[in-house]
Amino acid sequence: MTEQTTPRRVVTNMSLSLDGHYAGPGDPRDMGWVMPYAVTDVARDHLTSLWEPATTALLGRVNAEGFLGFWPTVIGMEGADPRDEGFAKWLVDADKVVLSSTLAEAPWERTTIADRPAAEVVEDLRRTEGGDILVLSSASVIKALLAADQVDRLALTVFPVFLGGGPRLFDDGLPAGRWSLVNQAAGEHGTLALVYDRLR
Repeated sequence: MTEQTTPRRVVTNMSLSLDGHYAGPGDPRDMGWVMPYAVTDVARDHLTSLWEPATTALLGRVNAEGFLGFWPTVIGMEGADPRDEGFAKWLVDADKVVLSSTLAEAPWERTTIADRPAAEVVEDLRRTEGGDILVLSSASVIKALLAADQVDRLALTVFPVFLGGGPRLFDDGLPAGRWSLVNQAAGEHGTLALVYDRLR
């Protein structure tokens, strides 16, 4: 396998509340607060722009179970938005790497389990052929990659709601650095989609 001349980008995507949280103070897996905003045109178009150039999905175990339990059911669903169905098909067909210390084998097709730090896994993936490596809403993975300065494109959807507490994506002590805004869109309910590239 020949090494490609353009290194693969690591693209992370996360939904945040206006007061800076990715989950509320209760159950961090409860994403009910996201749902009214996730089905807006701006949110769907934002996600489509991220998965179309990507060939690998990188997920934590909890998100993998949620995403891969739900999204394949959207394929062929009556009344499904074509953008949702497109993402579901991409997720099924893409190479998937799931970071887990508890899964011995993958219950999903085209999936590799990796029990190693996220930054090491990404370094290995960068040396292979392919498109973008997309990290989908897996906060622990995104936090680890931000701490290792391994994120090339940071995509955020900001929803106009205060959660009043809960975990934050950006912890103190991250490597200092500058980012360039490469895309922005505002939509229904005040949803804001932002895409930043790391300046190196």
